[in-house]
Formats: sequence, C-alpha cells, structure tokens
Amino acid sequence: MTVLVKTQKKVSDQAENPMLPVWAELVEIRAEAPGVSTYWLKFKDPAVRKKYSFSPGQFNMLTVPGYGEAAISISSDVDEKERIGHTIRLAGNVTNAIARLKVGDTVGVRGPFGSSWPIEDCVGKDIYIAAGGIGLPPLRPVIYHIIKNRADFGKVVVLYGARTPQDLQFTDEYSAWKKAGIEVMITVDRADESWEGRVGVVPMLFYNLRMEAPNSVGFTCGPEIMMRFVVYEARARRIPQENIYVSFEKNMKCGYGSCGHCQLGPYFTCKDGPVFSYAALEPYFNVEDF
Repeated sequence: MTVLVKTQKKVSDQAENPMLPVWAELVEIRAEAPGVSTYWLKFKDPAVRKKYSFSPGQFNMLTVPGYGEAAISISSDVDEKERIGHTIRLAGNVTNAIARLKVGDTVGVRGPFGSSWPIEDCVGKDIYIAAGGIGLPPLRPVIYHIIKNRADFGKVVVLYGARTPQDLQFTDEYSAWKKAGIEVMITVDRADESWEGRVGVVPMLFYNLRMEAPNSVGFTCGPEIMMRFVVYEARARRIPQENIYVSFEKNMKCGYGSCGHCQLGPYFTCKDGPVFSYAALEPYFNVEDF
C-alpha cells in the first residue's frame, strides 16, 4: 500500500499569493559548525508573525534580492512564535549570499511548504531518529516536540553523525535531550586526538540497538547514501515500510509542484515531500539496488 505523509500547513494559510515573499528581519546569526549557521528571522509585519505556523519537517523558500531563493528546512521549535530559525550550509549562490548578510538585513520568506514528520501518529511508539550532517536541522523540531510531550512516546533514540567532531551541530543541546529521557548516540567519520566517542557511519549505530520492530518508527535525513543504509538497517530489523520516513532535498524552485524541478517518480518533493514514507518511495528508492 502506498502511504504518503500529508501536508500539514497549506501555503494559503500564510499568504494570499504563494509566489510573493513576506519580508523578515535577520535578528540573530549563530555559528553551528564550519560552514553551517542558524539564521533567526522575525517577520516585519506583526500580523504575519502572529499568523505564521509550521509543522516539523516543513521548509521555507528564502529570498535574497538580486540572488534568488533557496528551499531551507525550518530548524526551530514550532512553539517559538516571535522568530523562526533556518540552519544553513553554504552550498550555492543563494546560501553564500545569505552568509554575507548581517543582523538587521532583510530576507524574503515564502512558505511553509511540504509535508511534515508524522509525529502525531507516533504516540505510544518507539522512535529512532537517524541524521547525518546537515540532516539534523530538519529533525530538530521533532526532538523539541518529543521533549515537551515525552510521556506520549516510548523509547526515543537519536542517532547522529558528522564528518569530524568539529562538524557536529547543536552540541550544547545534547545534555538537555538526554535529561529529557532521549538516548543520544553520536559518531564521526574521522576522529582527532581529542575525540573519545564512536567512530564510524550512522547506520553502524543500529548494531548497538535492541528494538521492538512492530512498535518502532524511524525518521531519517542526511546524505542519500546514508539514508539508504539507514533504511536497509531498519528493514533488516523488520521495521515496517510504512513506519520508516525519509526527508529528501531536491532542486525545489516554486514550492508547490508547478515547475517540475523536484520531480521524484510520480511525486514532487516540494509538495508531496520532502518527508515521504518508505512505502511510497520503495519503487524509486529501493535499498536493495546498491
């Protein structure tokens, strides 16, 4: 059975014309790792600020006049109403233009767009969150939701890896996640002399887990090859296809499926995704096709 994640917030909830950006002020820039920073935006119009909402896993189209726009996942808490955070890796003209901005500058925002992590459907289940590199920011709102509703879920494990210890993001939050009853397993591809933790890729962390597969849900985001092996390990442990969710980054241009740049099989990543169940993607993302 094909299962898609439903879009939680419609574009029309925020603006009458989804192609027109709403302007926001850059109020804070926080460095997370080399080449990665979180940019905190505050809508200039108080009415927009009050009305705006998103679900974990959705993204905005951020506009820098003269350079264009880029799809960026929202990495902040859904309950933080005064400002929204986008954790960005420098990877192209638009993101490099954003990196040159200063506090007080203006950014255009369209959105939110896309589907979200089905966290409301996971009540009573064990949740395994597997992220690599810049794949952690889209999952961070899920972690915030779990912390505030911890009694609603069973065992929760965060499996996170980066290239080096310096590339790990949100390191100052790990202790709070653990204090909330979330198991946090961290690994790096290449260690230095100061690193005392695990060395290896994220899918290898599954070898340290014992899980009740029928009652388990997996969320994963990161490099595509990592997600393929995460899905492979989850399936090897008999987690049902419909309980495994992946988030894809594609070349998204319009945000609502009209331009065709982000087509994936019969789906449009910006509209039907970026969060998909593996049951929906299996013909196009088959983990047996290594």
